[in-house]
Amino acid sequence: MTGPMLDRVVQFRRYTETDDGFNTVKEWEDHGPVIRAAKKDVSDSERWRASEVSASLTTRFVVRWSPFTRDLNPKDRLVCDGMTYDITGIKEGQGRRMWLELSCTSEVG
Repeated sequence: MTGPMLDRVVQFRRYTETDDGFNTVKEWEDHGPVIRAAKKDVSDSERWRASEVSASLTTRFVVRWSPFTRDLNPKDRLVCDGMTYDITGIKEGQGRRMWLELSCTSEVG
């Protein structure tokens, strides 16, 4: 069995809160190394809400299993090709401890 074509570069981000003594600073910081991934758009949708149109894109990323990628969780984000995705689900892909499938959504436009 061959693996997916890892033709994308992704960076993960983790939400952090830092107390600087005056204020609590909340921000998304890069988390871990840049890694290779396969990307497949699954679905897209548009909706009207409060007289505003919004669109979302659901995408599945496949990454190699590693102790780092296994530690990812749905509170993290993923950045690929300038778009930021919220991770909505993580599951083990084909082959035990070979691949992880990350289901992600991004607001478009």
